[in-house]
Amino acid sequence: MEFDSARPRDPGAERPVRKVFTTRSGGISVAPFASFNLADHVGDDITAVTANRERLARSIGLSVDRIVWMEQLHTPTVTVVDGPHDGPVPATDALVTTRRDLALAVLTADCVPLLLSDHEAGVIAAVHAGRIGARNGIVPRAVARMVELGARPGRLHVWMGAAVSGANYELPEAMLADLESRLPGVRTRTARGTWGADLRIGLARQLEELGVTHIDADIRCTVADPSFFSHRREGRTGRQAGLIWMPAEAGA
Repeated sequence: MEFDSARPRDPGAERPVRKVFTTRSGGISVAPFASFNLADHVGDDITAVTANRERLARSIGLSVDRIVWMEQLHTPTVTVVDGPHDGPVPATDALVTTRRDLALAVLTADCVPLLLSDHEAGVIAAVHAGRIGARNGIVPRAVARMVELGARPGRLHVWMGAAVSGANYELPEAMLADLESRLPGVRTRTARGTWGADLRIGLARQLEELGVTHIDADIRCTVADPSFFSHRREGRTGRQAGLIWMPAEAGA
């Protein structure tokens, strides 16, 4: 399910796990962060970011303190959280939890955001997979941590959000060869005919090799589609978010 920040709504009353991606529209930030920027580390007015985050929380039916953010540094680090966090979780690129009514957030502006869930086991994760994180195994590390908490690969559902496509992600040949050696399947040709990488294809193949077969992906390219923030297209810009959470049980 995609969430358009300009049209707040209930993202799914009967779903055991809720997954949401935002676009760049519907907030109060001004250029170059216009308008629904959710990142507080890119130079945007913190008052605007705070207001945008409050609107997001209201729209999904949670309080602001029930959303957990990450200090994303392209690490291979996975962190398990069991409650609200004061500020972003330091130096991590994947969050995992078994707690209900706690949303895990991932910010992107070209990297691949992944939301993973095993609703039977009650385990969810949000993952930030850029080139370095994908190369260094952030996704299998997150899956492994989920399995430790009771999840099964065959029951996992994964939703990959919008990201830079292979058509617009040119890489030097040596860098691409290194990435391909660690994440087979990413090598492709860009729209210009040069060598490029499609991280979503490589990550989908990696997940399938782990036994994960329920994979959905938003194939839109953040560079080509102006409804998304894109660092490669704009340089200084905002970030959209992916969020995943398990609603509180009825009567809890």
